[in-house]
Amino acid sequence: MPVTPVLETDALRRQDPELAEVLHGELARQSTTLQLSAAENFTSPAVLGALGSSLANKYAEGYPGARHHGGCEFADAAERLAVERARALFGAAHANVQPHSGSSAVLAAYAALLRPGDTVLALGLPHGGHLTHGSPANFSGRWFDFVGYGVDAGTGLVDHDQVRALARAHRPKAVVCGSIAYPRHLDHAFFREVADEVGAYLIVDAAHPIGLVAGGAAPSPVPYADIVCATTHKVLRGPRGGMVLCGSELAERVDRAVFPFTQSGAQMHTIAAKAVAFGEAATPAFAAYAGRVVANARVLAAHLAAEGLAVATGGTDTHLIAADPAPLGLDGRTARGRLAAAGLVLECCPLPRGDGRGLRLGTAAVTTQGMGEAEMARIAVLLAAVVRGERDPAGVRAQVRELTGRFPPYPG
Repeated sequence: MPVTPVLETDALRRQDPELAEVLHGELARQSTTLQLSAAENFTSPAVLGALGSSLANKYAEGYPGARHHGGCEFADAAERLAVERARALFGAAHANVQPHSGSSAVLAAYAALLRPGDTVLALGLPHGGHLTHGSPANFSGRWFDFVGYGVDAGTGLVDHDQVRALARAHRPKAVVCGSIAYPRHLDHAFFREVADEVGAYLIVDAAHPIGLVAGGAAPSPVPYADIVCATTHKVLRGPRGGMVLCGSELAERVDRAVFPFTQSGAQMHTIAAKAVAFGEAATPAFAAYAGRVVANARVLAAHLAAEGLAVATGGTDTHLIAADPAPLGLDGRTARGRLAAAGLVLECCPLPRGDGRGLRLGTAAVTTQGMGEAEMARIAVLLAAVVRGERDPAGVRAQVRELTGRFPPYPG
């Protein structure tokens, strides 16, 4: 099923050809460059169809059966479907699918469990923590007292001894387990043990691995966490948005933290698209996809290391790779710009060593396109050649177009 009817309807082309051209340009950009961002993926045409549906017109403050607006019977049906599919997919007693983003989900978790001034233990930002894990520019760093744990300087793995020592010294109200740049599985059982020892809540920010969890390719945090926050895009391959999973004992607190405390009207078209994505993620085909995502990431990491990049932790367990291009002569920011010019789109991430900025790559989108291990090897060669300055970005971009032409994100 072609995607263009969703993105560019005849009505849009007639009424606003300028914006239609922008959308056409974006689709062309996605289709002719390599999307290696660890935070992005290609949704299905069915997800895009729900996003462009008539539910975009519906105001539906509140929850199913208790809305502040009339005419919500189909909005209620869509949200109930999304909630039940999320609960079944992740084995959670309760799911709230209204958060507009991963950050909104984290905010709701904090609002449900904490008060301003409470101490929170989380992965430090220089070691891969998210902005919502205590950045002074973010609500988290302004409202709460964050203490940051880190990774071992030699292995790049989370320093469990430090986590335990900091928890005992600071007695946090909550411990946050999660990262935007950590390529290994986090030990949820260990963090649960530490949280219990000091009487803290355990919040798992699973924005990155939750899609792998859905596909059985990563361990689930649900049995261990008091609250799990996540996004519905990335590997999960749904619309851009968030969700919160928890046990029944915290359900009411979480729901009130989302609405009315942190958000007002739910985006019902996005919730409908989440329902579609949860349904897709419950299939054997998605489980196979999640396995291929991890296999591709491991191959890509190995080839990047062979090309001379310093791969954090020596590899990956997930879709995510963090690598330092310094051994090839460039810092992360310069390398990212050079790669973008060559059609390899990725981002920077913090590194606890080196110049502090590395490259963060992900294999979710290219795996959705059908690429496999041979393509991962080729991508590594192209990436390293561009970073070293051995290949002209324009010439590499032509090779990228050839590769994406064989693996279009939306065939037809």
